[in-house]
Amino acid sequence: ENDIYGKCTAGDRWSSTRGSSRNYPEGDGNWANHNTFGSVGSATNDDLKNPGYFGINASDVMLWHVPNDTPLSQYKSEAYLGYYTTNGFLQQYGGNMYHLFKDHYPIVFDGGAPADNGPYIPITYGKGDNDLVLENIAPNARADVTP
Repeated sequence: ENDIYGKCTAGDRWSSTRGSSRNYPEGDGNWANHNTFGSVGSATNDDLKNPGYFGINASDVMLWHVPNDTPLSQYKSEAYLGYYTTNGFLQQYGGNMYHLFKDHYPIVFDGGAPADNGPYIPITYGKGDNDLVLENIAPNARADVTP
């Protein structure tokens, strides 16, 4: 995320470089296309999407939350939250994040909350816990989240 406080503002290459708009409900379409952008070395201060997003056949995912402007050599040590799946769920959804969002759970502006708004996948913490997850979720959304 290029601006964690911006939430889909102009410059956000995951949602839309034009900002959140009804005129472009799929934004730039980057959740469901083969565009790439950013670099691993600047991933804590710019958006990143590399060919692994659509080109790797995977079973599980791992996410690390790292403060902005952290140098690459410190990503692991500075991460404040990290978790991963272990049940192979991605294989049910095409084997990567591209197919998960393109074929099963498209991300669109003002799409509402469908009856099935995504898979519920258990996670294992490498760093952090359920309480830390809840602390990092907007207060008005906490009731809808089960970490």
